[in-house]
Amino acid sequence: MNQYIVTAYDYTDEGALERRMAVRPHHLDGANELHANGNYVVGGAMLNDEGKMIGSVMIVQFETEEELQAWQQREPYITQKIWETVDVKPFKVAAVG
Repeated sequence: MNQYIVTAYDYTDEGALERRMAVRPHHLDGANELHANGNYVVGGAMLNDEGKMIGSVMIVQFETEEELQAWQQREPYITQKIWETVDVKPFKVAAVG
């Protein structure tokens, strides 16, 4: 499978954190679905100095670019305007341990 690192920063407008928290259950449902399908490697929220969520990092894997694009088109943090910027780069998890 092709692996990707997704680095996404949230909008910073008034109410951005509240929007994130409202959409978060749907985002986590999607992450659980990715995990069940073998597409989720690891992920989590980026925090500011006060410990508030300001973005996300995920490592995901898909067989094809089309599957990656299909995920992006249905990801709630993208469709509901939580992530202002989303950077997706090819990635390779190191085989250690």
